[in-house]
Amino acid sequence: MTEDTRAAEETEGKKSLPFQAEVAEVLKLVIHSLYSHKEIFLRELISNASDALDKLRFRNLTEPELTGNDPRLEVSLHPDKEKGVLIIRDTGIGMTEAELIENLGTVAHSGSRAFLEQLGKSGGSGKDVNLIGQFGVGFYSAYLVADRVEVVTRAAGPGQRALRWSSDAKNTFTIEPTTRAERGTDVILHLRDDQKDFLDDWRLRDLVARYSDYVAYPIKLENPERKDEKGGGAPEQINRANALWQRPKSEITDAQYEELYKHLTHDFEPPLARVHFKVEGTQEFVGLLYVPKRPPFDLFDSRRPRGVRLFVKRVFIMDDVEEVLPPWLRFMRGIIDSDDLPLNVSRELLQDSSILAAIKKQITKKTLDLLDELAKERKEDYELTWKNFGQVLKEGLAIESEYKERLAPLLRYASSHGEGLVSLTEYVERMKDGQEGIYYLFGESSASLQNSPYLEALAAHGYEVLLMSDPVDEWAAEGLREFQGKPLVSAMRTDLKLPLDDAQKKTKEEASTRLQPLTLRMLKVLSDRVREVRVSDRLTSSPSCLVLPSGGTPAFMERLLKERGRDVPHAKRIFEINAEHPIVGSLSALLESDAESPKIDEWVEILYDQALLTEGGTIDDPNRLARRIASLLTEVATAGSAGSAKS
Repeated sequence: MTEDTRAAEETEGKKSLPFQAEVAEVLKLVIHSLYSHKEIFLRELISNASDALDKLRFRNLTEPELTGNDPRLEVSLHPDKEKGVLIIRDTGIGMTEAELIENLGTVAHSGSRAFLEQLGKSGGSGKDVNLIGQFGVGFYSAYLVADRVEVVTRAAGPGQRALRWSSDAKNTFTIEPTTRAERGTDVILHLRDDQKDFLDDWRLRDLVARYSDYVAYPIKLENPERKDEKGGGAPEQINRANALWQRPKSEITDAQYEELYKHLTHDFEPPLARVHFKVEGTQEFVGLLYVPKRPPFDLFDSRRPRGVRLFVKRVFIMDDVEEVLPPWLRFMRGIIDSDDLPLNVSRELLQDSSILAAIKKQITKKTLDLLDELAKERKEDYELTWKNFGQVLKEGLAIESEYKERLAPLLRYASSHGEGLVSLTEYVERMKDGQEGIYYLFGESSASLQNSPYLEALAAHGYEVLLMSDPVDEWAAEGLREFQGKPLVSAMRTDLKLPLDDAQKKTKEEASTRLQPLTLRMLKVLSDRVREVRVSDRLTSSPSCLVLPSGGTPAFMERLLKERGRDVPHAKRIFEINAEHPIVGSLSALLESDAESPKIDEWVEILYDQALLTEGGTIDDPNRLARRIASLLTEVATAGSAGSAKS
């Protein structure tokens, strides 16, 4: 700051100085735009106090005189309800007069004009602000809750004097000599009337537990019920001041890991697995991740915050870290702690996408490694994990194809070959000779798929079929496409190619020629609903089925999307008929003998509706289908009665 901008007015050692020109505007933006929660002020001020203690501890290595006979390194909170004042006190490095002016009278001396210009680009919206951390305006968050702030400080070391900084966040601040026996800083907040709840004991404890529990120094709260030797309230430590994850793994017991998990998640059950790691190199951070035993009730709520908390220097920043945790790993719980991660002005948004991308990649790798290990070494525990979180994990195949090689071995599915779940590795190992693809069938439930007509020819060939019933499965299969060189093939799609010998090919060709009049009649009846009618080679006992064309969406998925308000275009199906089925044979004969019979169209409609239900679709007019079936049953019963009477 230049001499003319200071324009100091001195009276008996008290100086009144103007803020750097833009600071008043910055203060307005801080109060009204940058912070979404006023409670953040306590985290910011405790973090500043922790920084002051860090600086003292570092300098004390070469300047032991800074601490003298007082080695205490701590932060303390002193609420005074009568005066409406909250004091945040530290025994850190303190500030000289020049440092007070530089740190509190400017927005970090690198230039507040650039700061305001960057704010202008974001439109002043806290939601969109993305600023570098060098501007250091955390102190000004005090004005979120206070209409006046005083700072009483004394720099560490012999011969330093105590100073008082004071301002109401308008145009000026004052600095004057004062008395303080110890080094360190008091930030004195004169709280506004509507913010007095921050003087409540439980409120302060809650905020410290949430944001600053693992700050490396003790955070103490003055407790009026505990008296010290002077008769005042004795401070009580309210944070852990022990970042378990920063300690070597060899020094941490299973019970301690479990206790930390329960503290972080409020889960009454222990986790199924964990991984504790330290990444060194370009980006350095520590991570501790857990796999929960049970899913939360809101696992599929898009508004639900992710469960990995981000810390910077043991200070909690956020617990919805979408930048460092993929959405398909949102079931994980734990902590990421970085000492040098860049932050924006409010610490509520992170700024450097390249660093975040690198951290995200490391976290994803560590999590997948953990799941791999669980799947290989503790099969039952992994099956429980898959049951609870498999549907979420499969989302990764649909939205991040770069991880499909890592995710594929973790997949588990029900199978047409019996109870239990099968992995893709197990499926490939027991594929039949000559089998070219990995077959799967998608529908509402595994039970409903077990007797599906789409399985008939595959079962006749002895082919295993994976039964998929999660809404994400169809997209996941399309994202995966293949495994170990074997393509994934839907049993419902038109491109299903089953091996046929020469005799079978000839039989199919003859059936197609013989039934051509029937397939043309069926296409005429169903022209608004199907694109083609043809003889099937996938049916052995059912009379008909609907086959998905390339790019078509399965009926079950169409229904789910429509229920969620999505507009889903319906692709016309291909209607396949079983040439060997008695119904098809009877219809062909009836068409040949009486082409004008209304029964032909009735039966075609019934066969179509039956195929639609089998596919998982919905019938436009269930009552009409019921009437048709009743009419046909009556006709059959009448014919049967007449036959019995004659006999």
